[in-house]
Amino acid sequence: MNLNQIQNVYFIGIGGIGMSALARYFKYIGKQVSGYDKTPSMLTSELIESGIDIHFEDNIGLIPSDYFVENTLVIFTPAVPKTHSEWNYFIERQYEVKKRAEVLGIITKDTFCFAVAGTHGKTTTSSILGHILYQSGADVTAFIGGIVENYDSNLIGSGKTVTVVEADEFDRSFLHLHPDIACVTSMDADHLDIYGTSDAIEASFVEFANKVEDKNNLFITKELPLEGVQCAVNEDAVYKAFNIRIEDGSYVFDVQTPSEIIKDLHFGLPGKHNLMNALMAIAMAKTYDTPTDSIAKAIASFSGIRRRFSYQIKTDDLVYIDDYAHHPTEINAVHQAVRELYPGRKVLAVFQPHLFSRTRDFADGFAASLSAFDEVFLMDIYPARELPMEGITSEWLLEKMTNSNKKIVAKNDLLGEIKASDAPIIVTIGAGDIGEMVPSIKKMLDENI
Repeated sequence: MNLNQIQNVYFIGIGGIGMSALARYFKYIGKQVSGYDKTPSMLTSELIESGIDIHFEDNIGLIPSDYFVENTLVIFTPAVPKTHSEWNYFIERQYEVKKRAEVLGIITKDTFCFAVAGTHGKTTTSSILGHILYQSGADVTAFIGGIVENYDSNLIGSGKTVTVVEADEFDRSFLHLHPDIACVTSMDADHLDIYGTSDAIEASFVEFANKVEDKNNLFITKELPLEGVQCAVNEDAVYKAFNIRIEDGSYVFDVQTPSEIIKDLHFGLPGKHNLMNALMAIAMAKTYDTPTDSIAKAIASFSGIRRRFSYQIKTDDLVYIDDYAHHPTEINAVHQAVRELYPGRKVLAVFQPHLFSRTRDFADGFAASLSAFDEVFLMDIYPARELPMEGITSEWLLEKMTNSNKKIVAKNDLLGEIKASDAPIIVTIGAGDIGEMVPSIKKMLDENI
């Protein structure tokens, strides 16, 4: 397919974080962009403000009349049900209909592509890498699965020859990509509703890794069963972060590369997992011959990603942090960072489980990771693309938790329950619509400081 012949791009599920980045990209390069989403959100509001027409009713009458078969590309998210009338309208009339991952594959095929894979850490690593490359003057466009604070966007740059993409393992999407340099940050079991077994996930990652022919251009952590350049924090590896300390609330550390030691890098994101994410980005940028001083400046100026350990309130008496974590490993990383920054202080975690299948598959892990906090409010499971599963409820998950200071909290009661808590450190966690509640939680807390 030749994108130059496409005049219109229509998105079914335009409000998704990955879909909206593509929508911004096509809008930027001059295409007519519009689409449908199920519900309004902060992301859809931002897209509408940029001039993209979006509607929230599954109605073929709302598809623009000049979106003809010969000049329109339709992009859909796998979360769209096969009964969706707009999706069926385009299929029946033989429009060019593609998944987001397929379109990213087309875009990246003719560019120098950096691909960031892993069940955790993709968004942060790709954001740091995109920021480094952009700040160093590379002709880059980075498609990010989160809103990067430095740019207030999930798109970095407008380059034509270099791309940075998140290599998403969901639905084996990353197998559509054409990576020149890649990394794999982790291969934990996830998306078992798609893969069935952890062995199947691992096989898919191996297939992705094999797309990088030169293994000097594939970066991995030491525990992964892949061939590539090893990166580690405080362990011997080809790329090693060491001499780590905290100064004024930020990490300062050194990096050993194959050719030099980079001293005293300053990095503001908390948590040891983020040091590994930064190290992966540094390794890929160095392999691309990005100047060391450009890397150091970019690492120091990186402000983070919305909903990735995002400070909403940060005072001596009250701290409110919001995070997208939706897997036990990610919740453990949030807990580690909070305890490192605020030792000895009471921490309230508000968690909204995401997907019935994920809650079922990792219930014991969720129970253990949540029990580590001092107080836990557990919200109802956010279903996303799923129907309820018998016996899989937040009440069932709550019973598995060993922390006695726990309760189920309905969405309508959440503000009042948070207000009543005496915890000086509050963390909201989850990948569902809890993110839409963050402004109202922040407003309530601000008013009560």
